[in-house]
Amino acid sequence: MTRSASLRSATDTPVAAPRRPMVRRVGTVMVFGWAAVATSILALDATGPRTSAAAMEGGLAQLVAERDARAAEATAAQTRFTAALDQISAMQSQLLASEEKRRELESGIGAIQASLHDALAEAQDTRQQLAEAQAQVSGALPRAARAEEMSAALDVLSGELKSAAAERTAATLRADQAVRTAEAMAAERDAMIARNEEIFAQLEEAVEASVKPLDEMFKQVGVDSEELLATVREGYEGTGGPLTPMGYSSRGNAAITESEARASEVMVSLGKVKDYKIAISKLPLAMPVKSAFRFTSGYGQRWGRAHQGIDMAGPVGTPIFATGDGVVTYAGWQRGYGNLIKIQHELGTETRYGHLSKIRVKVGQKVSRNSLIGDMGNTGRSTGPHLHYEVRVDGKAVNPMSFIKAAQNVF
Repeated sequence: MTRSASLRSATDTPVAAPRRPMVRRVGTVMVFGWAAVATSILALDATGPRTSAAAMEGGLAQLVAERDARAAEATAAQTRFTAALDQISAMQSQLLASEEKRRELESGIGAIQASLHDALAEAQDTRQQLAEAQAQVSGALPRAARAEEMSAALDVLSGELKSAAAERTAATLRADQAVRTAEAMAAERDAMIARNEEIFAQLEEAVEASVKPLDEMFKQVGVDSEELLATVREGYEGTGGPLTPMGYSSRGNAAITESEARASEVMVSLGKVKDYKIAISKLPLAMPVKSAFRFTSGYGQRWGRAHQGIDMAGPVGTPIFATGDGVVTYAGWQRGYGNLIKIQHELGTETRYGHLSKIRVKVGQKVSRNSLIGDMGNTGRSTGPHLHYEVRVDGKAVNPMSFIKAAQNVF
């Protein structure tokens, strides 16, 4: 029988087996006690009245003492029996616990043995594979060659690792430098944007300040500025030169930024100013008389008739100058005007100079602004020496003072 079988048989034995001797002793004590009591009773009945009271009391006392002794023995036996039962119960619990632990240990040992067996099998397979690989390598290369090849491979690997480490360090430095460069470029870009904004604002203010008085001047003159500028552009519309490729955005449209749009508006305004300046250079805006004179008659109604120019009085022989670039279309006598010069300017304007004492130009001659063309006189319908000065736009007379005042506001 094994140890586990013996433990199981001990565990399976009933708890009542140790109780049997104790029960027999208790039963014997009780039988003897009962016999003693019964004997005493029979003796008392037999003696009857002949036994003295003292003898009865002595017997009873002895019986009581014996009864108490037997009761004490029974109580002690019961106490020992109870203690024995508790001890047996504790021993049985410990035995059950130890049996459970033994079973768990046996299960764990079995699992460990299985795992160890698998590990040993894998180790054996690994050793076999390693031995086969070593055999193959040993058969393919001599030992010295293998060592040399391994050393060379290690040298190459070490060099590549060092190169990779150096490249990584260099890449890190380049990345840091790129970050710093990007930050510097962003700051520079922000500064450029702010500067461009300031420049655009200044340009827009300057252009507006330049265009506004010119608009006012042509408005005062009574000339349609848009029509005038269209005429200027028509005469100055030559283009040429190679074209650069146009940039396109990802949406397929021309890539125009806000700055480019503002710059385009500024260029348009600057072009308008340039066209205005061209128009001004072609218009008769100068004074025909630069010496001292006196205005004697204005533009408009005079004596019930329309006076289509202005009169500037001065001494005979006072120099008279062309008020703008143009071509002389008439130089001679004309009724009412006396000696008269007509100059055709560009943009549909014409000037007339009447009552001259002397004409210093001829028909077809090109004259410039402030060129001397004649002398003041008193010819024709005149009451005294003066210059009759007219300005016509598209054949219609306009107030010459609007041109003169407009030029004074601009130049």
